[in-house]
Amino acid sequence: MVDTLTNKTDEPPEPLWGPVIWLTGLSGAGKSTLANALKTALGVEGKTVRILDGDDVRQGLCADLGFSPSDRAENIRRVGEVAALFAETGVWTIVAFISPYKLDRDTARARIGEANFIEVYLDASLETCERRDVKGLYKRARAGKIENFTGISAPYEQPEKPELVVDTFVDSLETSVAAVLSFLHRRY
Repeated sequence: MVDTLTNKTDEPPEPLWGPVIWLTGLSGAGKSTLANALKTALGVEGKTVRILDGDDVRQGLCADLGFSPSDRAENIRRVGEVAALFAETGVWTIVAFISPYKLDRDTARARIGEANFIEVYLDASLETCERRDVKGLYKRARAGKIENFTGISAPYEQPEKPELVVDTFVDSLETSVAAVLSFLHRRY
C-alpha cells in the first residue's frame, strides 16, 4: 500500500541483486583467463566484482571434497550458495568452474534465480584444451594418475541452452570479453 503523503510503500524494496556470470567448460577452455579479464573490464565500469575460481575454492571452502560425482555436486552447491550471497548484496559474481554436470548447474541456477544467472559456455575442443594444458593435468589423467578427470575419465555435459557460447579456440580474449560485456549491457 502506498502512503499518498510520502509516496512510501509498506512493502520492502526489491533486493539489489548482482548477476552471476557462470563460466563453464573443460579444463583449459579459458575460464580463469576470461574471468580475470571480465573482472578488470567490469571494474572499469564501476562494478563491484568477485571471482569464484575452481582452483582457489578447492584449496579452501571445498578442500574436503574429491572429484567423485557426489563431491562435484557438493562443490557446485557450495559455490552456488556463495555466489547467491554475493549477488544478494549487489556484487557482480563471476564463477569459473568446470561444473561438468547439467543437474548441478541447474541447481545453482535455481538457487541464484533465472533472472540473475548467466551461463556462459566456453566451447573449446578436448584437443585444444590438451594443447593449452600448462599444468600437465591431461597428460597425467591419460596416464591414469588422476581419476575422474573431466573429459578423459569423467563426463562433461555440454550446456543445452546457455545464455552465451564463447568459442575460445576461434575468438581472442578481447573478442570473448566484448561478447560477454555486450550481453551484460543488453541485460543489465
